[in-house]
Amino acid sequence: MSAGARGFTIVEVMITLVVLGVLITFGAPEFMAFLQNQKTRAAADAVLSGLQAARAAAVSRNLAVQFKLTGLGSAPPNSSWTVSESASGTVIQTRSSDEGTATVNVAAVDGAANPVTTVTFSPIGGVAANADASAALRRIDLTNPMALAGNARAFRVLISGGGSLRMCDPNVTVANDPRYCPATY
Repeated sequence: MSAGARGFTIVEVMITLVVLGVLITFGAPEFMAFLQNQKTRAAADAVLSGLQAARAAAVSRNLAVQFKLTGLGSAPPNSSWTVSESASGTVIQTRSSDEGTATVNVAAVDGAANPVTTVTFSPIGGVAANADASAALRRIDLTNPMALAGNARAFRVLISGGGSLRMCDPNVTVANDPRYCPATY
C-alpha cells in the first residue's frame, strides 16, 4: 500500500457495525411509535381538511353542504369521508383512509355522545340540520391501536354550532395549553 492511501481496518468496520446494530435495536420501537403517531396526526388533519372544505363549499356555493364519515361502518372504523351537496347529493370531494391512514380508528359522536356520521353546513357556514333528520356530528376522536401504549397520541376534532372547527389533544389536562380539548365546544 502506498504512503498516501488510507482505509478502515476490519476492527474499525466491525465496531461501527456493532454500534449501528445497537442503535437500531433500541431506536426501532421509538421510530415505529413515531410513524404510527404521524399516521394518527395525518388522519386528523385529513378529517379537519374535509370539514373545512365542506364549510367553504357551503359558503361559496350558497347552499347546504354535508360532510359524511364513510369509514365508520368498516372494521375498524376509519377516516374515509365524502363532502357533497346536501340537496342533490353531488359529490364535491372524497378521501379514502387507504391514503396512508388505514390503521387509525375513528369514533364520531353528537353532543350527547351518540354515534353519528354527518354534519351539514349552512350557506353562512354554521351547522344546519341534516337532511335525514339525524343528529349533527360534533366530535371526532382519532386513535391508533398500532402505536405503543405509552407513546400513543390521540386527536379530537370539534365542531361548534357556529361551524368553527378545532383539532386538539384529549390527553392534555391543562386548560391554558393550546392543545387542550374543552368539555364542550
